Amino acid sequence: MSRSIRVLALSGSLRKASFNTALIRAAVELAPEGMAIALGETRDLPLYDEDLRAAGIPAPAARLRAEVERADAVLVATPEYNYSLPGGVKNAIDWASRPPNQPFAGKALAIMGASGGASGAMRAQYHLRQVAVYLDMHPVNKPEVFVRNAAALFDAEGRLLDPPTRELVRGLLEALAALTSKLRG
Repeated sequence: MSRSIRVLALSGSLRKASFNTALIRAAVELAPEGMAIALGETRDLPLYDEDLRAAGIPAPAARLRAEVERADAVLVATPEYNYSLPGGVKNAIDWASRPPNQPFAGKALAIMGASGGASGAMRAQYHLRQVAVYLDMHPVNKPEVFVRNAAALFDAEGRLLDPPTRELVRGLLEALAALTSKLRG
C-alpha cells in the first residue's frame, strides 16, 4: 500500500453494547498497515427531512458529510431489522448523500454485519449493496462477513474472540485496501 487509506466506519446499531460497533472496534485492531479506521457518529442526526435541509443542513449532517468526503473508503457494520437495513444507517446515508456532488461516489465500500440469529444480517447487507449501486460505490465482493450468533463470539467487554471470524474481518479489510488502491489508480 503506497499511501495511507482513511476509512470511515458506520455502525448500523446505536445500542451501547452493539455487536456491530464491537465489530468495527475489531476492524480497527485488525486493519492492515497503512489503514486508519474512524467511527462516524450518527446518533445525533435528525431524521432526514428535505425542509430541514432547505433551511440549512444541520451541524451533525454537515459533519458526517465532511467525514465521508475526507474518507478514501467506507466500512459499514450493520444488523438486520425486519429483513433490511436499520433506519439509523439509512438515515445517515440519506443525509450524507444529498446533492450536489454526493461524496460516496467512486469510493470502495466494505460491508459486514453481526446478529444474534443465524443470518448474520445477510439481507441487510444485500439491501446496502443495492443502495451502493445508486450511490456509485464499489462494494467489496469477497469475503462476505456474516457474524451469526454474535453473543457467543464476543466477550463481555465486546472483544471479538472467534479466530475464524477475526480472519474474515482481516480478509475483508485487506480486500478493501486492495480495491481502494485500485480505484485510486
